[in-house]
Amino acid sequence: MVNLGLSKVDDHLVAKHPGLQRYAACQSYAFMKGTGSFILGVATLFGIQKALQRKFPYPLQWNLLISIVGSSVGSYAVTRWETQKCSDLWLLLETGKVPDRSPPQVSIPEESKGPEKTKYGDIME
Repeated sequence: MVNLGLSKVDDHLVAKHPGLQRYAACQSYAFMKGTGSFILGVATLFGIQKALQRKFPYPLQWNLLISIVGSSVGSYAVTRWETQKCSDLWLLLETGKVPDRSPPQVSIPEESKGPEKTKYGDIME
């Protein structure tokens, strides 16, 4: 049996997907890293704003709001990045191929050489 969070996965499913335990560990690490980045971000932004409050005084509620919102955005980005790496790991373990994450190549349309006929006999310019 393999544990995924609080639930257990049957042995026949684990045998069918041998990388399941590594994927679950990767996902757990990604979520913990996101949580850690949120906590660290709140503390850091709060400290920076406390130092700036000497020059620009504003209420504590804005200090907390900016710290929490900024850290949430950063934490989301970290978690999304790490989860994408876990998805790539899962695909590698299941298929043996690394997914191609490069942006698609944009083809440049060719210049028109002159009037052309359509399949209806009309001339296009």
